[in-house]
Amino acid sequence: MIAAPDPEKTFQLSRAELAVFHRDVHKLLVDLELLLGIAKGLGENNQRSFQALYTANQMVNLCDPAQPQTFPVAQALACKFFSQRGGESQHTIHATGHCHIDTAWLWPFKETVRKCARSWATAVQLMQQNTEFIFACSQAQQLEWVKSRYPGLHARLQEFACRGQFVPVGGTWVEMDGNLPSGEAMVRQFLQGQNFFLQEFGKMCTEFWLPDTFGYSAQLPQIMRGCGIKRFLTQKLSWNLVNSFPHHTFFWEGLDGSQVLVHFPPGDSYGMQGNVDEVLKTVTNNRDKGRTNHSAFLFGFGDGGGGPTQTMLDRLKRLSNTDGLPRVQLSSPAQLFTALERDSGQLCTWVGELFLELHNGTYTTHAKLKRGNRECERILHDVELLSSLALARSAQFLYPAAQLQHLWRLLLLNQFHDVVTGSCIQLVAEEAMSHYEDIRSHGNTLLSTAAAALCAGEPGPEGLLIVNTLPWKRTEVLALPKPGGAHSLALVTVPSMGYAPVPTPTSLQPLLPQQPVFVVQETDGSVTLDNGIIRVKLDPTGRLMSLVLVVSGREAIAEGALGNQFVLFDDVPLYWDAWDVMDYHLETRKPVMGQAGTLAVGTEGGLRGSAWFLLQISPNSRLSQEVVLDVGCPYVRFHTEVHWHEAHKFLKVEFPARVRNPQATYEIQFGHLQRPTHYNTSWDWARFEVWSHRWMDLSEYGFGLALLNDCKYGASVQGSILSLSLLRAPKAPDASADMGRHEFTYALMPHKGSFQDAGVIHAAYDLNFPLLALPAPGPAPATTTWSAFSLSSSAVVLETVKQAESMPQNRTLVLRLYEAHGSHVDCWLHTSLPVQEAILCNLLEQPDPAGHLLLRDSRLKLTFSPFQVRSLLLVLHPPPN
Repeated sequence: MIAAPDPEKTFQLSRAELAVFHRDVHKLLVDLELLLGIAKGLGENNQRSFQALYTANQMVNLCDPAQPQTFPVAQALACKFFSQRGGESQHTIHATGHCHIDTAWLWPFKETVRKCARSWATAVQLMQQNTEFIFACSQAQQLEWVKSRYPGLHARLQEFACRGQFVPVGGTWVEMDGNLPSGEAMVRQFLQGQNFFLQEFGKMCTEFWLPDTFGYSAQLPQIMRGCGIKRFLTQKLSWNLVNSFPHHTFFWEGLDGSQVLVHFPPGDSYGMQGNVDEVLKTVTNNRDKGRTNHSAFLFGFGDGGGGPTQTMLDRLKRLSNTDGLPRVQLSSPAQLFTALERDSGQLCTWVGELFLELHNGTYTTHAKLKRGNRECERILHDVELLSSLALARSAQFLYPAAQLQHLWRLLLLNQFHDVVTGSCIQLVAEEAMSHYEDIRSHGNTLLSTAAAALCAGEPGPEGLLIVNTLPWKRTEVLALPKPGGAHSLALVTVPSMGYAPVPTPTSLQPLLPQQPVFVVQETDGSVTLDNGIIRVKLDPTGRLMSLVLVVSGREAIAEGALGNQFVLFDDVPLYWDAWDVMDYHLETRKPVMGQAGTLAVGTEGGLRGSAWFLLQISPNSRLSQEVVLDVGCPYVRFHTEVHWHEAHKFLKVEFPARVRNPQATYEIQFGHLQRPTHYNTSWDWARFEVWSHRWMDLSEYGFGLALLNDCKYGASVQGSILSLSLLRAPKAPDASADMGRHEFTYALMPHKGSFQDAGVIHAAYDLNFPLLALPAPGPAPATTTWSAFSLSSSAVVLETVKQAESMPQNRTLVLRLYEAHGSHVDCWLHTSLPVQEAILCNLLEQPDPAGHLLLRDSRLKLTFSPFQVRSLLLVLHPPPN
């Protein structure tokens, strides 16, 4: 339905006319149009319908276009009809001006700046001419653009905000995707957005506003509540392809039990025009009749901007209170939600994610954007941690707050729901990739600066510092740089959120604490990799014949099946190319068969063993892969490079598991949830393709198999087959999407017991946050290990360490932790930093007045409920000079 743009397309203006606007004629036309709409909309069996039809007919009879003096007579007939009032029980429609502007989509970011200026200048004019008109506006980024490029317009918006006519909503930096951003990135959307709205308009938003996003994570209610928001408006689930969502007004309960009040405008649109059929649909389509008597009506041209017009306003004003129709009032989102809250006793509750049964292709389209997103989330996490530790240990270090805000805002901009999803034109994708490159280059510079400050003042030659940015101790094989560009492997142990010395050559010689990796190639060409924890057997083409958990002797691959099987599907959706993958694509499954003899041993064992192979996917596309097993590592990694040149094809990799469970588990933001592995109901089979973050797991009692990844989001588990979606090849709106070279890594981890107890969550973090080898200026770090934070419970993850936004002078850090297992747990946080005071705070970093924590022996006790996110402020003592 949307094609790639033609770069050569031009337009020619051939005629322009000046005209005199006759308001009396315009009013007559609006009335006539509304009367005919009522006649059609109410239908043949309705008395009021015929009254409207006869009134319109009389107006036509009385009105002579050549004699303006007849216009008032016709107008009086319409006034008589529209002044007949409805009853007290009429449904109330809250009409709010709205202008949905995609921050980038079929146009580049710079065009959005102009769209905002044009659209909001129109809104300002309408607010000036219609004092009762209220205009809701989301996305702090767009307002920031207008502030910097059109300061006069921004001042006018602030003026109308003071009058209550211009209403900022949403609380986020952009209207982000609701599936792919990490939990921390979602928090930052609100942190940056709410702070901007407070600074520019004097107050924070009370409603989350996300009308056009492709699904909504089960952790959003908790994140909203933590950011001062308990109301949510969207309408996208009306696009469901299979099942009609059963509510328009309801309570939404998130993963941790947090609840917010949700409203979907029953007209199923965010771009109404004030027509009678839209007003009637808003009432008839409402699935919560009897439970509530109020609905939203968002009017104004959208997507590409434009917004409300005077004609739309004239229609809605005329319909304000007319017998036979719902009551229409120009209103604000706050007025709507206040009315809904007053009468919320009968509302139903929806528990868990709001899954959109459409646009499943956006989890995979434009794989390089997905990789850039995951990588930049990691870089900013690492920079903030190291900068925080440098701040705590060095009196001279200046925390790079301004640079980090700039980089975060670039990342948040790219998380707009038509950018990170890949549903944008080539021009936008290229600009987004340049944003990621900026974050990488500046982020790496900031990392080096922070690492140098961590061990500043030490004399001696420059060395290397091995840094662990995760909150648990890690022992891993690391490739260390050598002079001349070569690398040497070393087994390093690094404490949690700290650093360790580079092992000296002599310390590499003693016997390994674990069994070394053995690599054996059989005469038939198959290869076995064994590290004493898992044993991996690859067939001569690189497929996985066997994966054994050594301690139990348990086989993870289904009998008679092969894992690491690449499969190709035809991928021709019904409507939107970059957005959709349809269930019928599964009927076109074609296994990609390799050639025997292509598998070869790479690294021959010891600290690391590997085998690699080449695979011709099609005449145009090829793949190379190195299968790697490290000493002491509980998972096998698959480093993959693909040269991809296809049209409407979908590449996945499958692992048939010797595990049975009707539910599989998928990681989401700050937690995980279960989805069915069967197609019992239409709600089940509508989830043939789902989204996940760093891992998914299929477990039965006592054993399971986890599939980890470093940059993929599309996934599925059907029956006992775990499938990871790798690459698509849509041709619109970007004809070049996904073409070219790709790199990614996934890993397979068989485990005993539950995935929580087996450490799957930690393993997925380890895969995504590699140990850092950073240059350090002196020898002291090379002989000492140091840890800033550690936790007493593996169920709790210390996700973020950063400087507090509002207290840069006070040497205050913010820590964000969450419960990852789905359990109630008490946890001790140990720190070696000079903490003066510890206070619980919300996600906006506002302290809890009753949240002071007792610091005992450099430890804090924290209590968590399942999947709870907690934030705290640590006020630091100044370091010694």
